[in-house]
Amino acid sequence: MSTAFHWFLPTGGDARDLGGAAHGTGIGGPAAGAPAGRPATLGYLTQLAQAADQLGFEAVLTPTGAHCEDAWITTAALIAATSRLKFLVAFRPGLVEPALAAQTAATFQRLSGGRLLLNVVAGGSDAEQRGYGDPLGHDARYARAEEFLDVVRTAWRGTPYDHAGEYYRIQDGQLRQPPEPVPGVYFGGSSEPALAVAARHADTYLTWGEPVEQVAEKIARVRALAAARGRSPRFGLRVHVLSRATAARAREDAEALLAGLDDTAIAAGQQRLRALESVGQRRMLDLHGGHRDRLWIAPNLWAGIGLVRGGAGTALVGSHREVADRLAEYRDAGVDEFVLSGYPHLEEAYTFAEHVRPLL
Repeated sequence: MSTAFHWFLPTGGDARDLGGAAHGTGIGGPAAGAPAGRPATLGYLTQLAQAADQLGFEAVLTPTGAHCEDAWITTAALIAATSRLKFLVAFRPGLVEPALAAQTAATFQRLSGGRLLLNVVAGGSDAEQRGYGDPLGHDARYARAEEFLDVVRTAWRGTPYDHAGEYYRIQDGQLRQPPEPVPGVYFGGSSEPALAVAARHADTYLTWGEPVEQVAEKIARVRALAAARGRSPRFGLRVHVLSRATAARAREDAEALLAGLDDTAIAAGQQRLRALESVGQRRMLDLHGGHRDRLWIAPNLWAGIGLVRGGAGTALVGSHREVADRLAEYRDAGVDEFVLSGYPHLEEAYTFAEHVRPLL
């Protein structure tokens, strides 16, 4: 299969700097739920989805969490507004029963003409999970996610089944009509429990934009674990992009994203993010240690977004050719799919599609 390029649907709002939209900022801080410079209205999300569709992106990732709109409802509202674009819907097992999730996915596949992909997120914040009524800790959530996916994949066969496990008990379960095709399952995480679940269930393993050597190491680990189970997943990289005609202009625009963020705001963001239980999040934070003078962590790889934002905290910044060359290096390291984004997402989608994608 060829390399796939996906974009991001900012259902928590969009902005021209990191002080606007609140994606991934965590729970309990002043930035959580802050008003976005460009609100996530249906009109704007439709405009962005249609642009991604027309520009040739394979899919759009729609996030999950308290900071954003519900991914299922949002993407369902965009089915009729798009023609070929797929929707990589993030959701959290444990907040919905697996038999119902299997049915929801099957319905989405039929209504969209087979344009659903699933990003299963176990959750990296105990506090946020408790806000949804979920009492489980980090490792237990991954154990539940594994059993959740066992049930979902069983249900998708379309035959009657029973299930008796640690987290779920189902009697006489049966899905009226299985999805066609079966949605691809995307799964990420850097902890040992996460890698074990990915080896068993991920069709595509996702990781954030660490330096190429670290990404290659993680790919090798997951590939070996999956091979032991007779599986060979694809690998995806979640990273921001900021490319311009010159490297100097790209660096200027990257620094402009931090405009309005003083040391107090950055310290507060780091404190919130350090409180999360996610191993992957800690790896992101350790790239820069919260210091403005340590943001360039590899050639063209800038960690400024991770000063205040959770999740993918790095961006490939440089000339169009430099960004294309760095993406090619990740591809050579084993990355099959790129889940990209930029601020603001509409304009950066055009920039990437018109200037970087042709170079690849």
